[in-house]
This record gives sequence, C-alpha cells and structure tokens, in this order.
Amino acid sequence: MGTGIVDRMRIELSALEVRSELRHLPVVRHCGREIVTGGRHMLNLSSNDYLGLASDDEFRESFWDESDARHLPLSSSSSRLLTGNFEMYGRLEEMLACKYGMPAALVFSSGYHMNTGILPALCDSHTLILADRLVHASLIDGIRLSGAKWIRYRHNDLSQLEELVDRNTGCFDTIIIVTEGVFSMDGDVTDLKRLVTLKRRYSNVLLYVDDAHGVGVRGKKGLGCVEEQNCLGEIDIMAGTFGKALASMGAYIVCDRMIRDYLINRMRTLIFTTALPPLNLLWTEYVVSHLSDLITRRIRLEETSSLLREALKQKGYDCPSQSHIVPLIVGPSGEAVACAAELQRNGFYALPVRPPTVPEGTSRIRFSINASVTREEIERLIDMIGMR
Repeated sequence: MGTGIVDRMRIELSALEVRSELRHLPVVRHCGREIVTGGRHMLNLSSNDYLGLASDDEFRESFWDESDARHLPLSSSSSRLLTGNFEMYGRLEEMLACKYGMPAALVFSSGYHMNTGILPALCDSHTLILADRLVHASLIDGIRLSGAKWIRYRHNDLSQLEELVDRNTGCFDTIIIVTEGVFSMDGDVTDLKRLVTLKRRYSNVLLYVDDAHGVGVRGKKGLGCVEEQNCLGEIDIMAGTFGKALASMGAYIVCDRMIRDYLINRMRTLIFTTALPPLNLLWTEYVVSHLSDLITRRIRLEETSSLLREALKQKGYDCPSQSHIVPLIVGPSGEAVACAAELQRNGFYALPVRPPTVPEGTSRIRFSINASVTREEIERLIDMIGMR
C-alpha cells in the first residue's frame, strides 16, 4: 500500500479520536430485551426492534409451529433474475400491494440497496430531485449516483419546498420529492397530506417517501405514516423496511406496475445482488400477515415514548421527536460519549450518535424505544437524566 494513503488514514483516524468521533464495532450478546457486553446486562435502548418482535421467543416459536420452514434453503444462491426469485417473493409482494391498496410491490435485499438503486434507475439529466436536508445517507448516495440535478430543502420546510417546485416545474421533465416518514435522528414526522396536495397540483411531480422507521409502529394496521395520515394509494414510491419493527431483513416499495417493471429492468442494485434467503422471506411474510394484530404493542410504544419525550422537554432539552425515536441532544461529541458511558454503567444500553451522522454540535444519545420497555423502566431512565 502506498505511503501516501497510509499517512492520510493515520492522520484522519487520529483526528477522529481527538474529536471523540472514532468508531469501533461493539462486541455484544443479545439476551432477550438485554444487551450483554463487558459482563454487564443492560436494557437495550439502541435497537430498531421497535415492536419487540425480534426478542419475542413466543412469537418466533409460533412461526416455527405454524409454518413448514425447516426444510427451506438458508441461501437463495442467486439474483432474482436468475434462480433466486422463489415463490415466497410473489406471495409477499402481492400481500404488500393489497395491504397498501397499490397495484404492485417490489422487495429488495436491503434498504441500502433500495435507496441507492431507485433514483439512479429512474432519473436522467432532465430530472430534478428535491430532497429534505435530513434524509438518510442511503438516499443521499442514491441522489448522488442518479446524475440528476438536486436541491436539498430545509428540514420539513414545506413552504420552501413549494417555492422550489413552483419555480422549477417548467424547467424539468420530472421533479421527484424525496423525504422520510419518521426521521431517523430527530424522530419527527413529515406532513404527508400536505406533500400529496402539493404533488396533485403538478403533472410532472412524483413523491418518494422512505418510511423505514414508521412501518410497523404507526397506523392502526401498522402500515406507517402513510396509513396514519390517510394517504394510502397517494404516494408514487412508498418505501419501507423489514429490518426494523418487522424483525426481519430486506426492504420494499409499493408503487404502480410500470415503475416496478422499469426497476426490474434498470435498477443495478436489484439486478446484480443476491436475492433474500427463502427462510427469511417466509418469516417476513409471517410477520407482515400479523401486522394488524399488533395494535396493543403500538399503543404501549406510543405511551412510553411520549412519557420520555415530555420528560426531556420538562428538563430543558430540545426534543423535536414525535415518535419512538427520542434524541437526547447534548452537543459536543465528548459529552455524548460520556453520557452514554454513564447510562451503560446504570444498566441502559444507549449509544452516542456523532458527526457526520448528525451536524456538528448536535451529538446525542438516540433512544430507540421498543414496545417491551415498561413505564417503570422509562421512569428510572428519566430519573438518571439531569436538568439541562
């Protein structure tokens, strides 16, 4: 390896360490709701298992008892366009399309594959992408790969977005608005009804909503913000994930049939990647089929999350959250690291989130509440957090 790149890596790693932003891969063991590391058992407040399904032994055993899963291959051994398109794909996509009231659905191997592949497939130099400033890194990577002109509007500033659409609608063949349902770092929510109203005013505007953190936990049937805000059937590309509240892996969109067919033929991250294992697809189908039955978990999750959100505000913290993702914004990276260490010493596995994931000066503890966390545990956590 050339000395130049070695020197550059060494310098950058040293600078990250000085700023308390050097990352390490933690070695952990899962024990139900707890994380075990360094000999300590801690309540897991950093997982995306929002409904508590991944750690629910009874739910998992029901799957094994009710399904004929043990004979299924543990690998697809191929892309979907070769021999990896097992029959479970069709059943799962049909189920998703039916639940959302959309003509079609398409399942991907991961949310990152989904978001980095869709926009490069759909866009050209005659496309303008208008993206919320806080969309996920996978969407930003997809935007950069798309070859389209793009502008990032101020976070959830839909007045600015409306001005940008009005100013540019005659200059491009297509405008694609890209946003999230529940935002992954602040935990706030987009006004989808207003976005749908905006889209309807223009014939060349498409709406792409990644609701990875809303799927499973919002809406009476768990279909996410699109259901909660009565926008079913109104989003051109409604994206969700199986790897968070649905306790599996992979991702999906619901859309019209032409978009689905076009992506199958032009989306590189679908064409050139290995399909999901059949066993995984069957488990995902099982979880999705039970999604409507999990309303008690969704209610409990909202109650405990609301308790924590309100307590942080009363203690003087800026808490933008409207969801189960509740940030404790402390500012400097070093303070966030120290705060996480103190929480872990007291039995809460919570981790610091630092730049470049969040802007400079907004390092935080990102509490990911799940439905198995009790009110008493939230109250004990609140007692640990001092006044701002």
